[in-house]
Amino acid sequence: MTPTESFISHLIELRNRLLRAVAGWLVIFVALFPFADRIYHLLAAPLLAKLPQGAQMIATAVTTPFFVPMKVTMMAAFLIALPWMIYQCWAFIAPGLYAHEKRLIRPLLAAAIGLFFMGMAFAYFAVFPVVFGFLVGSAPAGVAVMTDIAEYLDFVIGMFLAFGFAFEVPIAVILLSLMGWVTLAQLKEARSYVIVGAFVLGAIFTPPDIVSQCMLAIPLWLLYELGLLVVRWLPQSPADSATPT
Repeated sequence: MTPTESFISHLIELRNRLLRAVAGWLVIFVALFPFADRIYHLLAAPLLAKLPQGAQMIATAVTTPFFVPMKVTMMAAFLIALPWMIYQCWAFIAPGLYAHEKRLIRPLLAAAIGLFFMGMAFAYFAVFPVVFGFLVGSAPAGVAVMTDIAEYLDFVIGMFLAFGFAFEVPIAVILLSLMGWVTLAQLKEARSYVIVGAFVLGAIFTPPDIVSQCMLAIPLWLLYELGLLVVRWLPQSPADSATPT
């Protein structure tokens, strides 16, 4: 096979894998679409539970009541289809990897997916009740809290992404160590900076109460420590082994 033919065959394989990934997402979306209102109500439940008696969410645009539940359903379908989509990417790149690379990447990839979902679950079940309780409770007297559903969707997506990526800290630490960019001793020395950075990120991505900030900062710190714990069990380079810990 000539280089040109090989390149074309790789492009065809890439196209087929992308089509399969998108097709899986669309199939799940079509299956979930009849339940779009229920899915949105599930997403809105943490805020609705904190609103005063009789209060409700509002829609300020004509098309919002239709498009927002549809967007939520697309997001839910994407999350459900994410393992399938990542598998398609893996099936495309795996033939070009060595056996030891496959053994290394497979558990890291599975852990990254699991940690991302764990971050979203932590935000939904632990953080949202605290955040919305603070926001609703801080409204001045005489002010009715009636959040627009589109703005609510933007807010929760941002929170989901923030906590989902925050829970990837152990994966980042392990990859940095495996690539030889940092040693275990350097990671330990950076601990104080990580703690400060975690609280800075907590102040940026959560409301300005100390409880919400700690609910992001403390998991970030603990996940960093988890990454250090895993790195201790990894084979160390001679330079790292020689560095006093």
